Amino acid sequence: MPRKKRSSPVLDRGERRAAALKSLSHTLNLGDGLTLENYLLRLDLLRSQLETYNESLSFVDRALSTVRDTEKEIRELSERMLIAVAARYGKDSYEYEMAGGIRKRDRKRPVRKTDSAA
Repeated sequence: MPRKKRSSPVLDRGERRAAALKSLSHTLNLGDGLTLENYLLRLDLLRSQLETYNESLSFVDRALSTVRDTEKEIRELSERMLIAVAARYGKDSYEYEMAGGIRKRDRKRPVRKTDSAA
């Protein structure tokens, strides 16, 4: 399941605020570095950071998918390897046990329940 991409309510409000400030003046300067140009630059910076963040999430999602695919391949390969050991040495051999299998004689057999209602 892909990771949820992030949006920014702060960016949305900031863009609306910038539009409102533009209606006052395109060269608005309120002193102490509070200019419309600086405000728009910071909004662009946040927009760029969000894009980078969301792209990174996509890369992480892709990397996770490749890891999961490789894990599936390894599980299947492990099973095939154990089956091949069983075919060559038998399921009751020490080699089968050494490869990770459970020898036939070591398996627990199910116990049948008897009716005691007689």
